[in-house]
Amino acid sequence: MLKGLLSFQGRYRILHMTWFAFFLTFVCWFNFAPFATTIERDLGITDVQIKTLLICNLALTIPARIVIGMLLDRFGPKITYSVLLIFAAVPCLATALSQDFNQLVWSRLLMGVVGSGFVVGIRMVSEWFPPKEIGSAQGIYGGWGNFGAFGAEFALPTIGVATAFLAGGASNWRLAIALTGIISAIYGVIYYNGVKDTPTGKVYKKPKRHGGMEVTSAKSFYAMLVMNFGLIAALGLLAWRLAQPKVAFLNTPQMYVIWALLLGLYAFQSYKAWEVNKEVVTGTKTYPPSERYEFRQVALLEFTYITNFGSELAAVSMLPGFFEKTFGLEHVVAGMIAASYPFLNLVSRPSGGLISDKFGSRKWTMTIVTAGIGVSYLLAYLINKDWALPLAVAVTMLSAYFAQAGCGATYGIVPLVKKEITGQIAGNVGAYGNFGGVVYLTIFSLTDAPTLFSTMGITALVCAFMCAFFLKEPNNSFAAQYEGDAPALATHTDSDLLDGKDTIEGYSQN
Repeated sequence: MLKGLLSFQGRYRILHMTWFAFFLTFVCWFNFAPFATTIERDLGITDVQIKTLLICNLALTIPARIVIGMLLDRFGPKITYSVLLIFAAVPCLATALSQDFNQLVWSRLLMGVVGSGFVVGIRMVSEWFPPKEIGSAQGIYGGWGNFGAFGAEFALPTIGVATAFLAGGASNWRLAIALTGIISAIYGVIYYNGVKDTPTGKVYKKPKRHGGMEVTSAKSFYAMLVMNFGLIAALGLLAWRLAQPKVAFLNTPQMYVIWALLLGLYAFQSYKAWEVNKEVVTGTKTYPPSERYEFRQVALLEFTYITNFGSELAAVSMLPGFFEKTFGLEHVVAGMIAASYPFLNLVSRPSGGLISDKFGSRKWTMTIVTAGIGVSYLLAYLINKDWALPLAVAVTMLSAYFAQAGCGATYGIVPLVKKEITGQIAGNVGAYGNFGGVVYLTIFSLTDAPTLFSTMGITALVCAFMCAFFLKEPNNSFAAQYEGDAPALATHTDSDLLDGKDTIEGYSQN
């Protein structure tokens, strides 16, 4: 597969266009963090409010990833991603025009919707690459797309400084943030005109019912209800944080109203899930073995994504300020150093997927990498102002590698659970990554960086233990095509795909 990456034909063209779409959504999503301290000074915002804004940036991504997953399975990745890219201009421009904390809260909440774009590409890539290559393909998609966080932290401060003359000599954060949304919207049009949902001759599988995730046993239904409540609880935690005296965006009665609305949302979500799955729950329908899957495996993948992507979200959001304050650096320098964390996405996430493909066991790849996350964050817990800066950066890079490789390993499994609801599974797993980010950043807002690092480390070690004992190897983990897909109609080679013959016949080839 790797030799085809130099091509811009067939499935590789789809891969390149899709990871770049993800890249742009991440540039938009993380365009606030590099300017956090600058905006704090410019608008007279407190440190507590800045930390709260970092949480707001993640919050709506939780429900958005679930909704986007449903829309994706129904309408396909082409139109879903294109609309999301164009929408990104709205919160980017809203942030750029904000004049106070309240306006920033609304703009960053909307920006969380843009962060849901990741799940769209998971389905798109899974349509174009077979199971035996899915880890590598998803790793490249996720890793090179996640590189957008580096692009935001490294390039945007430079743009802000370079255009300072337009802002009276101060860092022009408004122009830099607005520019990310404009570019994203333009690419949304390009993406719509440049991709297809599936190779020619391959049918896009849709769930039989819409409105909730389809499960295949009563036990899985109740497990799904429990996991869905966790996502609602994360939003309730954000409402509580916004009502704290030092933030004061909400008052106590407003917080209770939001909690009531969230409970209503959970009840509605549970009812829709019941409508989709009532025949299974009541025992009037039984799925054949070939169509069954265990939701507890999805729940474990959600936990792994808390420990890897959730911790990455928290780290990328707080590291610029952490390096600036711990080592007394200028904010531009601190942002560039902190960018070493997302920079590794270029190689670490693809390597997680590649190892998952080549190691021969996706379960043990997941277990070992998750243990590495735990150990590396516990090392980061020890960082303080007396450390040599290069050593602190090295430990940060180590934790970045394991966290990002863990993301690649997780999404080397997700498309193999149940193909026709890959969007919804990817959405739920991705939402729990944001759940982790919200919880971790809430802990950070109440404590300090060492406490955050130790929490992320211990959580990852617990997750590694659970993976070792409860995670199962997916069926047909390394097959030449997905179970139930149409067999190859003729023999084609990779050169056919490289020549642009993006047909199903070449789908099962190396």
